[in-house]
Amino acid sequence: MKTKLTFVIGILLICATNTFAQGGGKAEPNRVKFAKGNKSAQASGTLSNNQQMEYIFGAKSGQMVTLKVVSVPKGNLFSFSVDGANGIELETKYDSYADYKFTAPASGDYLVVVTKRPTGKVPKAKFSLTLSIK
Repeated sequence: MKTKLTFVIGILLICATNTFAQGGGKAEPNRVKFAKGNKSAQASGTLSNNQQMEYIFGAKSGQMVTLKVVSVPKGNLFSFSVDGANGIELETKYDSYADYKFTAPASGDYLVVVTKRPTGKVPKAKFSLTLSIK
């Protein structure tokens, strides 16, 4: 009887450990996809103060990339930063913007991190991120 109880407790502990471990990981960035023939795409979401959402997109070396984030309600509620492909640092690495244009220095995936700026009046808001590549 004691062996069965120990076995059952062991199984429950293993299941609980797996469940808790899965909840603590970081989510994968959302891939921005362009409809066939389109040069721009939009992504949107809702964030609370200091929360972030990550998006990833692909660009080829030499392409002009334009990013713009708009908040609902209107205001300066969101910012974003961009990390370059293949470890290349872009100007936005340590700054944040509401709109930004750059020429892709390398082909590959780029990471955009949208952040809700902390405000007492609007603790939660919606945003729309527009991405254009030419």
